[in-house]
Parts: sequence; C-alpha cells; structure tokens
Amino acid sequence: LAAVAAGVAIGAACQLLDFPAAARVGGPFSMIDHDGRRVSEASFRGRALAVFFGFTHCPDACPAALARIAELLDALGPDAGRLQPLFVTVDPARDTPAALKEFVAHFSPRIVGLTGTEAEVAAMAKAWRAYYRVQGDPRTKPDYLVDHSTFVYVMDANGRFVGTFGPEATTEAMLRLVRRAL
Repeated sequence: LAAVAAGVAIGAACQLLDFPAAARVGGPFSMIDHDGRRVSEASFRGRALAVFFGFTHCPDACPAALARIAELLDALGPDAGRLQPLFVTVDPARDTPAALKEFVAHFSPRIVGLTGTEAEVAAMAKAWRAYYRVQGDPRTKPDYLVDHSTFVYVMDANGRFVGTFGPEATTEAMLRLVRRAL
C-alpha cells in the first residue's frame, strides 16, 4: 500500500506541474481492446487520449479514476467526442477483454479497456512511465492486489504528451488540461 500512496503523492504532484509537450511519455503500442481487436496508438490518432493504468480487481483507485474520467466526459459536453479514454490493465492474467469490457461499462461506454501479454503491458507501462507491481504470488494468492500509479496521462490528438492529473484534481483543473490537448 505504500507504493499506492506514493503513486497518489506522485499523481497529486504531477497535476501541479506543467510538463512540456516534448516530454518522453507515451509512444507506440500494440494491445488488445475490450472487444478482442488488436489496436495500436495509430487506432486513436486524431483524438486526444486520457490514459489510466489499473486493474479490474482494484478496490478503490481504479473505480475512482474511471468515475472521474466519466465526470470529465460529461463536463466536456460536445467536445467529449474529441477525447478517447483508455483503461490499460496492469493485470493481464485476470483482465481478459471480456472482464475489461464489463468493468469499463460501469463507468462510461466511451472508455476503452486494453490488455495484452505481460510483455506488451510492461512495454506500454514503461513507455508511459507508469508504475505497477504485483503484490504476492498470484499462483498461491488468487486475490492478489497490484500496486500502481494513480494519475491519468493526457495526450493530444497527435500523440504528444500534455500532462497528467491525479485523484485530487478538481474538475476545472482536469478540463483545463484536457482542453489544451483537444
């Protein structure tokens, strides 16, 4: 849990920083969406992205983050169609496309869940500078948790990093950041 707290602290700090668009965050990826289709960063070109790394068995941070993303979509009004939210699993062993589809549907039909092999998830998390670590041995503890960062990465329609917002960000702060990406 200390790592989750650190992720919250990092997320809160990042929401206050104005990262340059050239910061090295993001990049090419190849994942499976919640409908079982292979997608890449090119699949989402032309739309800004709001990307969150988490897992469907998460007891608190993930449901809260997806609820905030749904709130953000509502607050954007007609501009919501220009933003594509992505929920990227850090638990590909349990988070199948079907599990992701069911999970994201609780928050917004606009959120797309992504999974892949352990290597694909690790590569995407590394490129996006997202932290995660499985707690315990999944073979002996099936109800394991995964520590992970708790901020949302915002990219513009050309795939350039704009910034992040954390769990403490106000709706107004989220809107300011996302509107810079649109």
